[in-house]
Amino acid sequence: MASRGTDPRGRESTLYRMHRWSKLFLPTLREAPADAEVASHKFLVRAGYIRQLGAGIYSYLFLGQRSVNKIIGIVRQEMDSIGQEFLLPTLLPRELWEQSGRWTAMGDNMFRLKDRKGADLCLGMTHEEVMTEIARKELRSYKQLPQIWYQIQTKFRDEPRPKAGLLRVRQFLMKDAYSFDIDAAGLDVSYQKHDEVYRRIFSRCGLNFVAVEADSGAMGGSQSQEFMVYTEAGEDLIASCAQCGYAANTEKATSQLPPAEDLAPTGDGQPELVHTPGMGAIADVTAFLKVSATQDIKCVAYMAEKRDTSSQSVWVPVAVFLRGDHSVNETKLLGLLRAGQLRPMLPEELEIYFRAPAGFLGPVGLAQIAGPDLLPELQNNSFQPNRKQQFWATANRLKLVVVLDHALEGRANMICGANKLDYHFRNVTAGRDFTWTVAASIRNVSEGEGCPQCNAPLRVAKAVEVGHIFKLGYRYSESMGARVLDPNGKEVTPIMGCYGIGIERILTACVEQNFDDNGFFLPPSIAPYDVVVTVTNVADATLMAAGEKIAAELEASGLDVLLDDREERAGVKFKDADLIGIPFRVNVGKKVTEGAVELVTRASRGSEDVSLSAVAKLVQERVHAAMFAPQA
Repeated sequence: MASRGTDPRGRESTLYRMHRWSKLFLPTLREAPADAEVASHKFLVRAGYIRQLGAGIYSYLFLGQRSVNKIIGIVRQEMDSIGQEFLLPTLLPRELWEQSGRWTAMGDNMFRLKDRKGADLCLGMTHEEVMTEIARKELRSYKQLPQIWYQIQTKFRDEPRPKAGLLRVRQFLMKDAYSFDIDAAGLDVSYQKHDEVYRRIFSRCGLNFVAVEADSGAMGGSQSQEFMVYTEAGEDLIASCAQCGYAANTEKATSQLPPAEDLAPTGDGQPELVHTPGMGAIADVTAFLKVSATQDIKCVAYMAEKRDTSSQSVWVPVAVFLRGDHSVNETKLLGLLRAGQLRPMLPEELEIYFRAPAGFLGPVGLAQIAGPDLLPELQNNSFQPNRKQQFWATANRLKLVVVLDHALEGRANMICGANKLDYHFRNVTAGRDFTWTVAASIRNVSEGEGCPQCNAPLRVAKAVEVGHIFKLGYRYSESMGARVLDPNGKEVTPIMGCYGIGIERILTACVEQNFDDNGFFLPPSIAPYDVVVTVTNVADATLMAAGEKIAAELEASGLDVLLDDREERAGVKFKDADLIGIPFRVNVGKKVTEGAVELVTRASRGSEDVSLSAVAKLVQERVHAAMFAPQA
């Protein structure tokens, strides 16, 4: 039997016969998979939402797909307020990616294949190239701008270490959007529209999130912002300030450091060689010399992969110098160099550039140091033939790129390796005793350091990314030749933005925020059902009739209802209901003879007796309130 009603989501829909647990495939498990490390992985498998097919490849079963569809519905509804939905192919030709320069840059993360004629193809990781291809063929005038195009599409990434259930996978659903504007002011507007829409989406999905400054990574661009959910399952680290609201991914975060005390000079104050036998570790050197790690210069030596003008891979030697108690943020370093990847220098490479073994490396007396004029070429891959021969020809030794962390600027009389086995220098002053290619902030921010805005102590905690917005600039439109005419009839390049949301990550993050020993609880907006009506004894005709009547009334009010009509013990039913994430449960038991049922709120574990005549209206009110509650 079908009826019509308006549900709490504001849609008019036909409501078909109620979903009965006994007729559905809901394979709950008592035990989590042995390899499950995080709560979301454990509970989504146990609750029958997902099943693993292969490493980083998952099937979505009935409950999981219902939740995913609700998330997609929210995303689509909000995105339709600012953009237009497309559906693009996932099988993409090599030529497009070569035009943007990313066919090689994506490396092993890209799934690649050939068709029967030998043509190279890939499975789409993202769709900047495809959207730009459409724009360059179809957009001709400023009058057609701005444009915001989006899709909800499967993406593929050959993740080297799939783990943590849906958090690190090789196939995933993404909402990706792309904006085209005539100028930077227009891009500002498009970016702000997405910021506002994203906040509405994540609030409606019940997430407690924080928007943070971020690194643009392989997508490129300038301004970038991630939407993060704090959870111990996250692999990102977020530095945030409770006092002023500053928040940034540690790949982007900076901090204020308290003044560090410099050592008093010894002798004539010039670099002095000190014998430090077998002391290659900073802790050993500082203990031996009775100094602090803040008075020591650490060296971390890398080889950075770059591409020259002919797209050949060149490994550039890089020496990073920073304070002894600090560590390198490799994402910051990659961004500074605009390199594809980093690896530690091998012993033979250390011999070439330092003439010394690991543990005794330092900045004094290095030969073949690249000058600061090299940095633009490093960043833009614009190596000219004469410069290429000077710096990049593999037949010659490449000049060493020296990066100095800002925390060392202005420091004096420090300890560092002497580029000689078993020896260190003291009295080393940056700028006087050594020089560098570039100074930048490339260290990791630590808990308790000063906020860069107000100097209050920073909190550093794990989080998972659920969305990311970028100002791409002209990277793709310029390289792929997209052009439009401006109001003066001049041909100009449109400016772009890119905006992504991980669909499954919303579900996963919500589980990570809302679980206990018995299972998890989702907000009604994304739960597979709003309420489960549990008949404690289906053999009792009175209870069964009451349960069906309540379920029908709840459905008629526009709610998604699951009727648990299984021939199982009440305790089993209660455990399953707690496990699968449904926010409200109506227990139909012996109190029906007194005209009452029990209403259980999953999030709080609270319960109350409610009259049969009032239960449908009360549940509807509770669902509505929970669905539209603003972010705390």
